[in-house]
Amino acid sequence: MTSPAVDLDPQLLEQAGVRLEVEGDTAVVTLCRPDRRNAQSPAMWRALTGIGRALPGTVRVVLLRGEGPAFSAGLDRAMFTPEGIPGERNFLQLAAADDKDLDETIASYQEAFTWWRRPDLISIAAVQGHAVGAGFQLALGCDIRVVADDVRFCMKETSLGLVPDLAGTKPLTELVGYARALEICATGRQVGAEEAVATGLANLAVPAAELDAAARDLAAALLAAPRSAVIETKALLQGAATRTYDEQRTAERAAQARRLRDLAGLGD
Repeated sequence: MTSPAVDLDPQLLEQAGVRLEVEGDTAVVTLCRPDRRNAQSPAMWRALTGIGRALPGTVRVVLLRGEGPAFSAGLDRAMFTPEGIPGERNFLQLAAADDKDLDETIASYQEAFTWWRRPDLISIAAVQGHAVGAGFQLALGCDIRVVADDVRFCMKETSLGLVPDLAGTKPLTELVGYARALEICATGRQVGAEEAVATGLANLAVPAAELDAAARDLAAALLAAPRSAVIETKALLQGAATRTYDEQRTAERAAQARRLRDLAGLGD
């Protein structure tokens, strides 16, 4: 694999629990703390945010994966302890912050979960084993999820007296509907591969040994169409939920006009 053409230190990324490999028009982002089941920390979130900001413009597909038997066990539980994580504020210190500081801090955490749906990219989460809390929400941040047959999605925040606050509630509700999303979050139960596919939470389930290959096959298929057409199509689909039927038809006409003129060499 080629070295990432971004202004990020690979060693610092590894220390934060993330690895980035850029292979032409595909970027592979790997959570690489398998000894901790890829537990997440603010340092990992800063690394993910930095990757999103620094990806080369040539990248069209981003593949997110977790090293080891679990995709991500969620937030590092050290954040809940008085000792916390060295160099980071623990939950008690966050709770004592003023409103503006606390809001800005959570917003900075959320940025690691939101760039995956950028209009110029398609992101795929390849999820195996446990995807708990922040791990579940990171998978939800992607456009598409391919799962192993041993996957276990679980939203634990409510069970801990918290709420899911890493941008996962909207995509979860859009994918499975309000009633099921509420039940999944409020009970903290596990969602397996069969249910994930049946409810639209996952696009495809495969044996664990085939997960990486299936995700890469999907990435290759997504790269087959012209980039500009994919970008226009993604924008149409992303906006469909907030448009009326007639507004969506209007958006389709405008997008097609742009495509026709571009193909004919008459675009701006």
